[in-house]
Amino acid sequence: MDFYRTPGYLIFGSRLRRLSEYYISELNSVYQQLGIPFDTSWFSFFYILSKTEDISLVDLSNRLQISHSSVSQMIHNLRRKKLVKSVRDKQDGRKQVVTLTKLGRKMLDDIKPVWKSIESIMSAFEAEEESLTGFLERLSKLENALKAKPLGECILADMQLAH
Repeated sequence: MDFYRTPGYLIFGSRLRRLSEYYISELNSVYQQLGIPFDTSWFSFFYILSKTEDISLVDLSNRLQISHSSVSQMIHNLRRKKLVKSVRDKQDGRKQVVTLTKLGRKMLDDIKPVWKSIESIMSAFEAEEESLTGFLERLSKLENALKAKPLGECILADMQLAH
């Protein structure tokens, strides 16, 4: 019997983390085997920069829904690896604008076939398993529901009702 099925929703976060860690480990292994020094933690940044030539740190922070300091730290790390560069915005000198360097664009070209393969494989899994159909949409709905009404608040409110 699979332990992870028994506790049901009580272990939901652990199951998602376990799946995420597996997924990330497999992808990092693929990049390594292909000789691409890409880390999956950079994905969000590269994906956004693949869709736009440059972006301000504030816009990047807003799009990713993470703190400005987290974005700054990641950009600092990517800058040290010479994958991105940041310059002052021409219209607003207070803003920093980030763009891929030549090396960053080369890496993006190297990783795009991996992304295409990931989409192909995951779509095939979804087509094979009816239970996976719409998983990403349902996950988005859950994320939106938890954003509108945080889980912690719901648990505490439920516990108050029980007393």
